[in-house]
Amino acid sequence: MEDLKRFFKKDNFAAHSGIELLEVSPGYAKTRMEIKEKHLNALRAVQGGAIFTLADLAFAAASNAYGNAAVGINANISYVKAGTKGTLTAEAKETSINPKLATYTVNVTDDEGDLVAIFQGMVYRKKVPLELLD
Repeated sequence: MEDLKRFFKKDNFAAHSGIELLEVSPGYAKTRMEIKEKHLNALRAVQGGAIFTLADLAFAAASNAYGNAAVGINANISYVKAGTKGTLTAEAKETSINPKLATYTVNVTDDEGDLVAIFQGMVYRKKVPLELLD
């Protein structure tokens, strides 16, 4: 897990956004983002792109945790509640996997455990080990 956490610290956009990778194992990951002023849109709610980035890092970590590069080929998100303060958490779970493709659902929740967004993504599983990408 620590090797994967180090690998994903190289995700500069997620790091710049203040996103932390909490847990990762094959097919599973959890990320967290403390809501700050920089995450808010003009309506004073967390900007959709910030929520997407939080979910996307969990998706990337869960799908790459097998040790080979997995690249997103499709992703969509539904926003079901505004996030406005506190912390958001994204939990990615694998829903299907085969040698070339895998699908994931990522639930984003707030401090109260309320669902803020549902992200679904698909990856193409390459045969390139992550250590070759360092």
